[in-house]
Amino acid sequence: MAVKIRLKRMGKIREAHYRVVVVDSRKKRDGRVIEEIGYYNPNTNPSVIDINSERAQYWIGVGAQPSEAVLAQLKITGDWQAAKGLEGGSTLKTLEKVDPEKAREEAIAAVQDEAEKRRAAQAKAREEAEAKAAAEAAEAETEAETPAEETEEA
Repeated sequence: MAVKIRLKRMGKIREAHYRVVVVDSRKKRDGRVIEEIGYYNPNTNPSVIDINSERAQYWIGVGAQPSEAVLAQLKITGDWQAAKGLEGGSTLKTLEKVDPEKAREEAIAAVQDEAEKRRAAQAKAREEAEAKAAAEAAEAETEAETPAEETEEA
């Protein structure tokens, strides 16, 4: 029996994701499988490739032939090189795992800092406007007193 490692299509129209399966080569694309060894989702950025390395290397070791698409994924995960005894490892890009609670706290702190800066800027502008208004009032008062003194002298 010729065994292949290939993709089994799942999901909706235009939103496909795939299972990496070991299957008899004569079976249909989505037919009965011997074993499911992984998962592939090309719709995310970066694409999700989750293959059980131990099982993939076992099946390659016993003669299962990967399809072109699965071969590319096995090379990315480093399983092909490990099974064939070649140099090189995984070139798989992984998403940085973010702690949602910590990210939330940082976002709240950033918003609070921005609000505090705005309040400080508004208070400073208000103080400057009051000082300017007081200076103008004092200047107007001195101007009002000056002409009265000049008329008294004349």
